[in-house]
Amino acid sequence: MDTILQVENISKTYQSAGRTLTVLAGIDFFVMAGDTVSIVGPSGSGKTTLLGLCAGLDHATTGTIALNGITLENLTEDQRAQVRNRHVGFIFQNFQLIPTLTALENVMVPLELRGEKNIRSRSLDLLDKVGLSDRGHHYPSQLSGGEQQRVSLARAFSNTPKILFADEPTGNLDAETSDKIVQLIFNLNKDMGTTLVLVTHDLELASRTGRIIKLKGGRMVSDELTKIQPASMP
Repeated sequence: MDTILQVENISKTYQSAGRTLTVLAGIDFFVMAGDTVSIVGPSGSGKTTLLGLCAGLDHATTGTIALNGITLENLTEDQRAQVRNRHVGFIFQNFQLIPTLTALENVMVPLELRGEKNIRSRSLDLLDKVGLSDRGHHYPSQLSGGEQQRVSLARAFSNTPKILFADEPTGNLDAETSDKIVQLIFNLNKDMGTTLVLVTHDLELASRTGRIIKLKGGRMVSDELTKIQPASMP
């Protein structure tokens, strides 16, 4: 099995009012292809910052990150964008759909950027997989929160990503809707053989992944396997 994500001695600092603010320090871990991993910790522990660094959305202050064997540090912004579009899917707490595009068009965007073929039919198939085959012509404002997250999930899987980064994917949803979204994430992840790295404050959700990394004060305080391993995921 290949290493899909390698994080070595990562730190992230910011300058604020003449002082250095350390958000992350000395983070080391790796993720194998097909693994499911949760990153947990209290607010301000650096979870979302770490996810952004791993996905190449931001630069680390020190250390190196390799995504699918590609070292991110020396890449230009355009090259990072190409790596993300080829290898990465995203799900965010606030959905981040394009409001002027329909549900179907939102799913089609990553495929269009890649110059893929059969874009419309593939996007319709993904909407069907998340239970929205009859909502493709609706705009985000016409959809419920749960429906919007289903669209973002279909979009995240549209480029058949090697790794899916999910940042509090159920944070804006009620309990019942959250359960359905979580089930969809794990089902699609398993069907497509995708690696999952999930940021969450929900320890019950975290326990459904094969491994939990805990952060506190910008440092890793534990990295433990759970009783549920990827092969037995729902």
